[in-house]
Amino acid sequence: MPRIVKAVYPGSFDPPTLGHIDIIERTVKIFGDLTVIVAHSSMKMALFSDDERKKLLEESTSHIQGVTVGIHDGLIVDYMRSHGTQVIIRGLRAVSDFEYEFQMATMNRKLHPDIETFVIMTGENFYYISSNTIKEVAMHGGDISQFVPAPVLTAVKKKLKLR
Repeated sequence: MPRIVKAVYPGSFDPPTLGHIDIIERTVKIFGDLTVIVAHSSMKMALFSDDERKKLLEESTSHIQGVTVGIHDGLIVDYMRSHGTQVIIRGLRAVSDFEYEFQMATMNRKLHPDIETFVIMTGENFYYISSNTIKEVAMHGGDISQFVPAPVLTAVKKKLKLR
C-alpha cells in the first residue's frame, strides 16, 4: 500500500477558481491527503468571509476524495507544525509568480526546516485566471461561468447582486 503524505494548499481563495480546483485535483492524486487552508490575510480586502470561502471550497471539492478544508489565521508553518504536516502546495501561473513563491518557500524553510514546498504548474487552460481578475470581471457584469465552479458562480452573483 502506498504511503499517504499529507499536504497543505494554503491561499486566500477569494473566490475559488477552476484553476484552484485543477491544482487540488492533481495534487490529491499525488499526495493522497490534501488540506486546503483558507488563509486569513489582513492585507487583502476579501469579497467573501473566511467561513464563506471555506464553504465554497467544500462545495466545489465535494467530488474529490482525500480533500478537507480548513481556516487558519497566522503563519502556515505554525498550522503545519501543530498538524504534523510537512508539504506545502503552491500553484504557479506564470513566471511573474515565481519570485514571490520562491521567497515564501525560502522563508517557510527558515522558519520550519522540515517543510518542503511543491510547486504545481497551473493547467494550460487556467494560467491566466486569478481570483482578482474574476472579481473584476464579475463586478463589471462579465460572464465568469467558464472560470469558476457552479457554487462559486452562484455565490458571486448573489454577493454582487447580479443576474
